[in-house]
Order: sequence, then structure tokens, then C-alpha cells
Amino acid sequence: MSFSALNLDPKLLQAVTEAGYTTPTPIQQQAIPAVLSGRDLMAAAQTGTGKTASFVLPILQQLMSQPVSQPRPVRALILTPTRELAAQVSEQVAKYSQYLQPKLKHLVVFGGVSINPQMMALRGGVDILTATPGRLLDLIGQNALKINQVQTLVLDEADRMLDMGFIHDIKKILALLPKQRQNLLFSATFSDDIKQLTSKLLHNPQSISVAPQNSTAEKVEQQVYQVAKGQKSATLIQLIAQNDWKQVLVFMATKHEANRLTDKLNEAGISAAAIHGNKSQNARTAALAGFKSNEIRVLVASDVAARGIDIAQLPYVVNFTLPRSAADYVHRIGRTGRAGMTGLAVSLVYPDEVSQLKQVEKLIGMKIPQGSIKVDPTLQLNDKELTQRPPRPPRPQPKGPAGERATPRQGAPRPPRKPAAAKADGQGTPSGRPGQPQGQRRPQASGQGQNPARPQQNRPARKPQGTSA
Repeated sequence: MSFSALNLDPKLLQAVTEAGYTTPTPIQQQAIPAVLSGRDLMAAAQTGTGKTASFVLPILQQLMSQPVSQPRPVRALILTPTRELAAQVSEQVAKYSQYLQPKLKHLVVFGGVSINPQMMALRGGVDILTATPGRLLDLIGQNALKINQVQTLVLDEADRMLDMGFIHDIKKILALLPKQRQNLLFSATFSDDIKQLTSKLLHNPQSISVAPQNSTAEKVEQQVYQVAKGQKSATLIQLIAQNDWKQVLVFMATKHEANRLTDKLNEAGISAAAIHGNKSQNARTAALAGFKSNEIRVLVASDVAARGIDIAQLPYVVNFTLPRSAADYVHRIGRTGRAGMTGLAVSLVYPDEVSQLKQVEKLIGMKIPQGSIKVDPTLQLNDKELTQRPPRPPRPQPKGPAGERATPRQGAPRPPRKPAAAKADGQGTPSGRPGQPQGQRRPQASGQGQNPARPQQNRPARKPQGTSA
């Protein structure tokens, strides 16, 4: 089947041809006619199967046949869980709509950057808006846009949006949308939460599944290396160096570990960059651009940040640590083997992580082949450094009014006092009392220790009240 058999406009077909696509993928063959018919859609498709084009192309065809009004209302709303995925979808919209007349205005908005330029870009309205849920609600709260005329709603990577805790934001957005609209839901995995959401969101949907649920792409070769404790860093460096790997995407458990592994790779002469939620949007964009252009050999990422990485020929994915959820394994290795290309997914496993590996194998329904490698003993690396946080700098000591250090805090030991020097003539005491020989005690005066204002003496008894003197 060719794209021309899907009843797409010739201008869209021209853009598809220039993009290098001639045959639609299975998800595109089924989803494009369903969307054009106006039905709600629930599609289960693996990452990298071309599902973005399966909803972008029919949405463009629907909107291009409608008259353009001023200001432009948002007619198509696409929600994504991450900034990178939102930017990727926006690129697809721009690529496929370049020959349409009249031009459709589209915009992508997400957090991590200033909201003011986005508010300015929304003046005059947009036809297609791609957004992350949080920033969309921020813009609505600023009265920068309204979504009460949306005709088509797309939830892309719906499973990840729920995993990231966007369910409350999604419910707020749904309450602001018109009741009459088309709903399209795409997900690589279907959990109970997804099924509960679809039952409330979709109306008589058409279900499409191009692969078994929670399955991995067929053209992705999978391998697992069981390594000794503390040897993952050395194993990874040796695998990259020996096999001359380029464009390697490495998944880490935490942002801190991603930064430390990036430093180790750079120290070993392997250009690497980290991408995660603590990085600014400019840093994340620069790292991704360098990775795509082969300036950066290894991209170390967290699960969330990697969801928007779309490289047609990404050859290698490495699970430095297995994900907490076995379903995330499907998303991770789905970064490679995209659009019919082959790829290699490698997992590094400690002996105490074998139980996690078995959960992954149970989910995907296959035993992952094991590889073997002998780590070079000259690589003096230890993974403990990845999890050890750098020591905190000492807290500044408060200073007194004259620039001196303040009294130590309560509970801290005080330094011993130095005795005062005695006078040269032998007079004086350590306490500095003049005229008192050292070693002698001052004799107590009579009555010392009593109040001198009230001497002890016999006082006359009080007279009863009412008597005269």
C-alpha cells in the first residue's frame, strides 16, 4: 500500500515524499482512515512505528478544508508528557504542512522556558497547539488562550503522562474542552489506569493494535551482560571502545548518576553529555542537537527526558540500570529500531538485579540472550563513585559585631580559658585581683554571704494594728 491509497491531499503527499517515506507503516495504514472518518481512536503502537504521522497527517487534511477565521481558535490540541516529545511533534507538523494553502498556524509550548514569548506568539490565535499539560494550564490561567473550540484532542504517550502524575492536569483540561470533539489516544502500553481513562474519555472508539501489548520491536536485538559489582562503568566504556559504537543512548536511574557517568565517559576520551530534568531547556536542546550531528558520541539520559528523542537511525541503547517498571523497558529500547531500521539494546545487570531482569523477560515474553565480555583490568573504575554525592561545603560561621566569630552554638564544647599572667612583683592572682598574694584566699568579712542592707539583729516585735506609739 502507498500513501496515495489513504485519500490524502496531493500537497500532503508531496511533503511525505520529500520526507523520504513511500509506504505507510501498519499503524498509519489503520489510523489515518479512522481519524479521517471522525471516530474516536485508541491505538496501541510501539515507540518508533510512525504513530506521530498517523495523527498529524489526517488532522492537517481535516483543517485545510475548513475556512480560516480571525482570530484563529485552537482547533487541534496535542498533549505530550515531555518538552522533547512536544518539540518533535511540532517538527512533524511543520514538515507535513509546508505546502498547504492557506497556511495553518501551529505552535508548541512547554515549561522550562519563559512564558512571555509564548504568550506573544499566541496573539492572533493558532490552529494547532502542541503542549505539555502544565504549561497549557499556565497559559490558560494567564488568559492567553481558550480551548473551548477544540475539534480534535490527541493524547500522545498517554501511559507516560499518567506515570508522571499528569492525571489531575488532564482532568482540568478535559473540563475546559467542548463536549463534542474527536479524541485520539496513543500509547505503547495499556495499564489499568489507561483503561480507566479511556472509558471516560473515548466514545465508541475504534481500537487499533499493531503489536501485542507491552511487546518490543522485532528488529531490535537485545543482549544482557551480567557484570561484577562496581564494574558497569568499565564494562560500558570497553563496549563502546572495542565495538566503535557511535550515537549511544544510555539510561540512568537518577539525574546525579547521569552527571557522574557523563564525567567518567569524558575522562575516558568518549564525548558525552547528560540530559535530564535539572538541565535547562537550552542545555537539553544543545545536547540533543550535538548527539544528532555526531558531535556527541554518548547521550546519558533519564527516562522522562528521553521520551522525545527521535533519531531515525539510532543504533544503540544501553540500560545502565534496569527501570523500576518493567513496562518502561519497552519504551527505552523503543528509541532504537525505529521506522523499520535495526538496533541493539544492551542491559548491564548486577547479580542482585537478576530479579528485575526476570520481570522484564516475563513482560516481553522472551528470554534475553546473554553476552560475555572480559573487563580490562587497567580500567580502574568503580561504580560507587556514581552514587556518592560530593561533600557539602562547610556552613559559614556567623560573625560578631566587631568581625569576631560569634559564640559557638549551644552544645558545642568551649575552648579552655587561659589563666591571666601574674604581676611582676608577685602580687595579684590569676583572676587579676590586686594586692592579693597568689595561692591565698581572701578572708571573708563577718556576715559575708548575707545581705548587708538587712543586718541580722534582734528586731522589736510588731505592735498590733490600731495601737499608737
